[in-house]
Amino acid sequence: MNSTDKMKTSIDDVANQKIQDRKPEWLKVQMRIGENYSDLKRIVQKSNLHTVCQEALCPNIYECWERRSATLMILGDVCTRSCRFCSVKTGSPTMIDSDEPLRIAEAVRKMGLKYCVITSVTRDDLPDGGASIWAETIHQIRRMNQGCSVEVLIPDFNEDDEALQTVFETQPEIMGHNVETVPRLYRTVRPQADYQRSLTILKKSVKFGLITKSALMVGLGESTNEVLEVMKYVVETGCHIFSVGQYLQPTKAHLPVDRFVHPDEFQMYRDEGLKIGFKWVESAPLVRSSYHTDKHVVSKSLN
Repeated sequence: MNSTDKMKTSIDDVANQKIQDRKPEWLKVQMRIGENYSDLKRIVQKSNLHTVCQEALCPNIYECWERRSATLMILGDVCTRSCRFCSVKTGSPTMIDSDEPLRIAEAVRKMGLKYCVITSVTRDDLPDGGASIWAETIHQIRRMNQGCSVEVLIPDFNEDDEALQTVFETQPEIMGHNVETVPRLYRTVRPQADYQRSLTILKKSVKFGLITKSALMVGLGESTNEVLEVMKYVVETGCHIFSVGQYLQPTKAHLPVDRFVHPDEFQMYRDEGLKIGFKWVESAPLVRSSYHTDKHVVSKSLN
């Protein structure tokens, strides 16, 4: 690299960092640490649990925990994949914790949740991708928490039909799997994932009879037309619920934000999503997969 190239790289780095630091007003979040937030934090720590709220540095953690809403993460806190948008640790995971499903169920009871969201790291190191732990976790939550609805946000399990069937058969109220970004950016954003594989998983979930949900981040370099095209392909799988939210760079080691999308554009995605056939669309700068998720179970008529 010659001196001119080095100078250009340095200028680009500075410009990128200025974009990250110059968040618009609509992305500024106030810290509201109340009684419920403190109580949930204590339960999570005491139960030795992981939450995507913490691991993914979610900007909505204060609001959601104060509403006594949290997304619990199973199968540890180390992922075998290295998606460049995600702040969850990457590496070689530890052994499976066989007591985790019971601890999750007990935590749900202590939190007093009527609607529980479960997600996980990807465990490509396990023969079933962790599907058996998924199923046992859902079973224990239902056993200990009568009337509690369960939403899941699953990894792709490398499209293993047996693993998917194991989770599907637990009949979660909502089965979520995210496409995350547009196909053109997969190699950069999530190199170990596959766009068509994710669409196939959504189709299989719908075919099994589950209310199915997916989500997409914007602000990574995609075009408006690419977002609309992804929404079209996702709705064609039969998927019922779709979410669109702003990508925020969790650390300087992750992909920079390409642009901050205006709320008007998010409203357009919501309007278009409903127009093409989604039953429910959440689209706003701070929307995440599980944001206000309890509102999604309006009725089985979503099918």
